[in-house]
Amino acid sequence: MRKNILFIAAIFALSVKAAQPNDSVDGRYYRLFAPMTFYHNVADKTLDIASNDTGKDAVADAVDAALLNIYLNRPDLVSATETELQKSGEIRKDVDAPIENKVELVEKVEEPIFDMPEDVPTDVMVQKPNFWTKKGDGFLQFMQNYVSGNWYKGGESNYSAVGSLTLEANYDNKNKWKWDNKLEMKLGFLRSRTDSLHKFKSNEDLLRFTSKVGLEATKNWYYTLQLLTYTQFTRGLKSNDAKTYSDFMSPFNLNIGLGMDYKVESKNKKLTGTVNLSPLAVNYRYVGRLALGPSYGLKEGKHSLLDFGSQVTADLVWKMNDVVTWKSRFYAFTSYKRAEIEWENTFELRVSKYISANLFLFPRFDDAGVKDDDLGYLQFKEYSSVGFTYNF
Repeated sequence: MRKNILFIAAIFALSVKAAQPNDSVDGRYYRLFAPMTFYHNVADKTLDIASNDTGKDAVADAVDAALLNIYLNRPDLVSATETELQKSGEIRKDVDAPIENKVELVEKVEEPIFDMPEDVPTDVMVQKPNFWTKKGDGFLQFMQNYVSGNWYKGGESNYSAVGSLTLEANYDNKNKWKWDNKLEMKLGFLRSRTDSLHKFKSNEDLLRFTSKVGLEATKNWYYTLQLLTYTQFTRGLKSNDAKTYSDFMSPFNLNIGLGMDYKVESKNKKLTGTVNLSPLAVNYRYVGRLALGPSYGLKEGKHSLLDFGSQVTADLVWKMNDVVTWKSRFYAFTSYKRAEIEWENTFELRVSKYISANLFLFPRFDDAGVKDDDLGYLQFKEYSSVGFTYNF
């Protein structure tokens, strides 16, 4: 009974002490909450008849009384002795001291210096947008064909070269209006050993300008006024024939068409171009060499011809892959008395950045000219070449 009273008194003393300020720094309580240990002073104080420590500290006496109660009634709870604790080492006395990191500056780093303009402009600079897009491409290609004199199929040796230059300047203000301009120049020469009259003859000759002004009607459709003019640079000749079949401004064609223009974008934008439909069109044809007039549908003694009708044109570029590109131009005009149809096809095989090979196929129909006994009004032209090419 006496032991129980001492234990209750110890708990009561601890509760009273805990209510006092600064109890969080009183280290006398730790013995009750630490693993149960047998402390020597508890037994010494109890067995000493004339102990000088008894009654000096109520909290310490209560803690010791509680520990003594456990030692006597529940010795199985005691897991260590004070002697074992002393062997394991003392408690550090500097645990309450703050730990400070000592940083040594090896070298003082100056603050970075940023170059700032002395005068910062405050005015807003407005630049006028450039709605013009300019581009071009050209090539110079060669072809050589040798046939021995006794070749079993006949034929003749020849050398040829063809050069082409295409320039474009297109305007698009991204707000209804566009204006496309294209200048095409192509000239090629052929040399044949069997031709005794001409050292060189042109085998490809074109000077053509196309201009279109369009007002957007709906998506990809434009109201369009189109101007198309074309002629050639030099005389058109045939082997061992002194006759001139064509020349500069003989003929010269001027077409004006009013209609609709459709912008083509297909196959992930690999097929691009335009298709123009002009139900109202005017074709003016001029022939400078008077003798050539009948060959181009003009009456005897006339230099010019004016026709009204309808017109269809198409310019398409299909980049099939990184190597092969197909360029196609289709032109058709009819006055409902005569018809003229042209379909130019150029297949470009890109060998490298500056080397390419071309295959050119050009069927043509014109019932205003002289009818051939075999092909009628149908005409056809083809050539292949390899050489240098450049885009800019």
